[in-house]
Amino acid sequence: MTKARIPMTQRGHDKLRETLDYLKNERREQISAYMGSAIADGDLRESAAYDEARMQQSENEARIIELEDQLERAVIVAEDTSGAAGLGARILVRDEKGKEHRFELVGTYEVDVLKGKISDASPIGQALSGKRPGETVMVQLPKGTARFEVLEVKYD
Repeated sequence: MTKARIPMTQRGHDKLRETLDYLKNERREQISAYMGSAIADGDLRESAAYDEARMQQSENEARIIELEDQLERAVIVAEDTSGAAGLGARILVRDEKGKEHRFELVGTYEVDVLKGKISDASPIGQALSGKRPGETVMVQLPKGTARFEVLEVKYD
């Protein structure tokens, strides 16, 4: 059985790799030191600190496995040179009320709504994909339909 490939930007791939390196090298050492100090305190049957360290270790190892899987399945998508919005594009749009919004189209595992990073699979991401400055898109959102005019598409 083949696992599905995960499209992502080079920035997203680099961030996952950086997080994985941190978890494997620094975080493992921190947890080991914490566990060592809990063991040194004595009776492990009643040690909340030891139980906490074991839980942290388990969560860390699970996250490492998850990140390794994502990196193994990652496909870095090259930026679109045609001027159209694609994965990795930073897009400036104006809504019907004249308010401007900045979005960055990213892969599913890179989403950070607070930073304006939206998935290319989200309703807005799907509507903006392939669009160029000057084009208008209609997006069905939970609160109704929204209209956006694409003002700028650029890649960094």
